[in-house]
Formats: sequence, C-alpha cells, structure tokens
Amino acid sequence: MLIWALFAGMTAIAVSIVLGPALRRRRGEAASVEAGEVAVYRDQLAEIDRDVEAGLVGSVEADAARAEISRRILRAGRHADATRTASGGSRLVPILAAVLVPLVAVGLYARLGHPTLPDMPLEARKTAPPAGNSLEELVAKVETHLAANPNDTRGWEVLAPTYMHLGRYDLAAAAWRNAIRTGGPTDRRYNELGRTLVAAGDDQVSPEARAAFEKSLEIEPNGILPRFFLAVALAQDGKKAEAVAAWKDIVARGKGDEPWLADAREELARAEADLAGKPHPRGNVAGPEPPPAGKPFVPPTPAPPAPSAPAAPPAPSAAAPGPSAADVEAAAQMSPEDRAKMIETMVGRLRDRLWTSGGPVDEWLRLIRFQTMIGQTDAAAQSLDKARAAYAGDPAALARLDALAGAKP
Repeated sequence: MLIWALFAGMTAIAVSIVLGPALRRRRGEAASVEAGEVAVYRDQLAEIDRDVEAGLVGSVEADAARAEISRRILRAGRHADATRTASGGSRLVPILAAVLVPLVAVGLYARLGHPTLPDMPLEARKTAPPAGNSLEELVAKVETHLAANPNDTRGWEVLAPTYMHLGRYDLAAAAWRNAIRTGGPTDRRYNELGRTLVAAGDDQVSPEARAAFEKSLEIEPNGILPRFFLAVALAQDGKKAEAVAAWKDIVARGKGDEPWLADAREELARAEADLAGKPHPRGNVAGPEPPPAGKPFVPPTPAPPAPSAPAAPPAPSAAAPGPSAADVEAAAQMSPEDRAKMIETMVGRLRDRLWTSGGPVDEWLRLIRFQTMIGQTDAAAQSLDKARAAYAGDPAALARLDALAGAKP
C-alpha cells in the first residue's frame, strides 16, 4: 500500500503544479481587462466635468457625452460577466483533465497490468525463454518457420546449435547440411557439421565427420580445429606414426600464446608415448589432464549460442522411425516433386505404425510436426487426438502435446 500512497501523492503534486498557475492566470487576466476598460471611461467622465467647468462644452453636449460613456461602462460590465462565465467553463477543462487522467490510468492498469506479478531477478530473466515459451515450443516455432522457408540459411544455423543443446545430434547434423546447401560451403559450417557428427558418434570421428573436416581445410588451409579432429581420427584408426606427425604439425603452427597449444602438446606427448609403447609421461608436458582411457581428446570449442527467433522443421533422428539424416541429405538433391513424394512416404510409414501400434510421445510429436509441415493438417489433428487418447493417464505427455497444439500456426 505504501507504493500506491506514494503514487497518489506524486499525482496530486503534479496536478497542482499544472493546474494552479492556469487558474490564477485566467482570473488575473479577466480582472485586469475589466478594471482597465472601466478606468478609461471614468477618466473620460472626469474630463467632461472639467470641460464644463472651464466653459469649453455646453451642458447639452456634456449630458449627451455622459450618456454615451455610461452606456459603454454598462457594456463593459456585461462583457466582463460573460468573460468570467467563459473562463469558469474553460477552467473546468483542466480540472476534468487533471482528475480523469489519473483515474483512467489507474483503471487501465487495474485491467491490463499485473500489480501482483512477482519480481524476476536478472539471472532468472537471462535463463527464461522469451515470452514465457519453453525451449521445445521455441524450437517448434523455428521448425514451422523453416518448413515454410526451407532456404533460410540463418534459420538453419540458429536451429542446429539448439538441437545440439538438446542432445538431438542427428537433427543438428541435418540442420548444418541444410545450412551448407542453402548458404554455400564455409569452413565454419563444415567444422560445426563435423563436431556434431563426432558428438553423435560418442566422440568417435566417423568417416563422414572426417570428410567434413577435410572439406573445411580445403576452404581454410590454416584451420586448427579440423586438424585436431583429423589427428584424433588417425589415432583412433591405429595410425600412430601418422598421428604423431599430425600433432607435430599442429604444434609447429603455434606461436606460443595460443589457448589450444598446451592441449596440442599434451596430445603430442600421448601420441609419442603410444607409438613407443610407453605410458604417457604425465607432468613432463604442460596441458590439461588427459581424458579417461578409451576416450579421445576433443578440442574445446565455444558453447553453442542461445536459440532465437526463426523456425524450421526437424529432420528426424536415426534412432527413431522416420526419415534419417542421410534421407534428408538425399532429399536435398532431389527435384521438388520427388522430394515431396519421399517425405510423404516416410511420414506415411511413421503414421501407419503409430496409429496401429502406438509409440513414444516423442514420435507422436515428430509425426504431428511433419504432417503439419507438409500440409496434412487434418491428419495432424487426427494424430493429435490419437496421441492424447494413448497418453490420457500421463499428464506430462499431455502437456507436451498441448504445447505443440498451441504452437502450430
């Protein structure tokens, strides 16, 4: 209540500051006009009396002049009364404004505002999704946007790190492939594709990831990050001598103050020890603790950026039924007609299986998104109803289904 009393006091002070001078000025102006005009007429009457006494004007002319001046004095009085009446009406306008504006403001705030809304600290605002949406809802909106705008390179580049953050590595890799397809090859895009494939492969550098890093080096021959992963791949393949040579090349490229140089020296020492069949001489080389046995070194990279606003259709993961990352890449090379047929076939298979045998709620969500993406809105609504019926006793699953239904355009 203290804050409301403070607001009321501040409003009263502001009203008095604005309203007081306006009212005083109008009263002063009216009185000044009336007094000045009547004073002039009275001076004229006195002058007539002086002219009569001096014999300059006859009595008849003096009486006529006095009558005319008297009429003017009466007319001035009536005009002053009218002015006071008008000024009284004009004073009503600022008074009403001063009273109504605060009342209207309070009424609007009571109806549209949130006086009981709790405070949100800065840290909470930093981590809260925009507009109160969950991350899943934001991803769904991005997916919807990209379904309608499949050539939006920026949208794919925003969605890919978000998938990485959610652990959907196959979808993230498909998003980077689409970014390369729509925006052209760059060393950064190939590096991110390779990193995503390594994460999807449990830190193993797969042939596809190796190819991505090699393409990155073709674009930027001085790149360091792809050389790290390619050196790790050599060690994973048992090519110990080649791995030692690769790490030596990386170390030779450092000038001494690079943040990655200590890690490169550490990995070189490990590779040399492996080549000689000796344990790793920990402590002889500067660098971080080596990774656990059997786990390859993965060079540190910046955390993926927070998601923002476009939207795009998810490329389904290989772990779940539906189109795989390879399917999506192949679809990108097809004609629009063939690609549409392929997508409809894969979505149809997923629909038939879920409608017949059921499945996890993630697969139902994926099916509904794909059906919406390709314009099967009626089928998407039926899938949503079937999913709700299948998970009628699971509040968490129903909440995810309801969130998806609210996110659909």
